[in-house]
Amino acid sequence: MTTALIYLVVMLLVAAVVFLLAAVVFGRGEELAPLPPGSSPTRLPAGDITADDIQGVRYQLVLRGYKMSEVDWVMRRLGVEIDELRAQVRSLQAEREESR
Repeated sequence: MTTALIYLVVMLLVAAVVFLLAAVVFGRGEELAPLPPGSSPTRLPAGDITADDIQGVRYQLVLRGYKMSEVDWVMRRLGVEIDELRAQVRSLQAEREESR
């Protein structure tokens, strides 16, 4: 009987130490307040997009990865930006050819 009691006390002490260690390593379970419905942490400037803007993009995490609507929005935005830049390059090349 005494041996079983000693095992129980040792198990409780080990469990307490593991719990305290996990609490110190992983924090106290604090979380940020949830975002309001329809809002997103994903940001891009209204004007020209730079490489730093793209590298700074962060997506909201959901159960199976990133929020697909945010990734789609960024991809559409980048596609429009690339199309505009290519159109500008074509027009500048055409102007250069005409001036020759």
